[in-house]
Amino acid sequence: MKVVVGTRGSALALRQAREVVARLQALDPSLEVEERLVRTHGDDVRDRPLYLVGQRGAFVKRLEEALLRGEVDLAVHSLKDLPVEEAEGLVLAAIPARADPRDVLVSRGGARLADLPPGARVGTSSRRRAAQVRHLRPDLALQDLRGNLDTRLRKVREGEVDAAVLAAAGLERLGLASLVAERFDVEVLVPAPGQGALAVQVREGDRALRDLAAALDHGPTRQATQAERAFLKRVGGGCALPIGAYAEVRGAALWLVAMLASVDGGVLVKGVWEGPASAWEALVARAADELLEAFRGRAGVPFGASEGEEA
Repeated sequence: MKVVVGTRGSALALRQAREVVARLQALDPSLEVEERLVRTHGDDVRDRPLYLVGQRGAFVKRLEEALLRGEVDLAVHSLKDLPVEEAEGLVLAAIPARADPRDVLVSRGGARLADLPPGARVGTSSRRRAAQVRHLRPDLALQDLRGNLDTRLRKVREGEVDAAVLAAAGLERLGLASLVAERFDVEVLVPAPGQGALAVQVREGDRALRDLAAALDHGPTRQATQAERAFLKRVGGGCALPIGAYAEVRGAALWLVAMLASVDGGVLVKGVWEGPASAWEALVARAADELLEAFRGRAGVPFGASEGEEA
């Protein structure tokens, strides 16, 4: 079987795609693979914050279109970049075991968040991260920080910002975990739904490839991220507004922490829920409804819909 694998061209995207390919070839050594790079809308637009890019699924839409046109056979995404509504004609054949879902701080001199001086410049491309950092440290100066992971790290190194909040998984996949000054517990900085997980997407009708890729699927990760994405869908938001959700399957139970915030971090509501994993949909619905009620009671701010954030 020959498979054309579509991926973005960043170092992180290539590492993720090649990780999946290596695992597929371990399952089927006869598998022939061609790598094809696809530039996405999110890659093209670097002159404004991600929430102003104006396209849902900014980092995945062109890859999905290439799949549907038959130009590629399989695409590897960061799951947190995928809109919660699946594209017609495509399926997530596998969600492999998740890497570290946490956010981390990379800073000049290795300072932790609590040790940064008032007015220190902290960069992030995510309103979710920015709102939570503002809530914890309203005396810091949050700055939008676009670009691939290498670019954002360079901006810290060269002093354009004093620190940056990034995804642990991206740094670890690129062998850069030594740069981490602080790892935030998921209850301190609630991750984005799907953070740390990959998604292997193929055409719905490609049964042979679906069956091969399905061997990479990790049941607990799929169930946990399914709950997180269901929470995101129910509250109706994404990267344009600060929303976090992280779930774990713990034996027969599902544990969920979730967060809603105003953009400035002045209003932030958070909670933890646990219940039978078999009834995860009811648990997610209760969590979303309770947080929405609490947030609206304090802020009176409606929520809209938009997905995607950089690593």
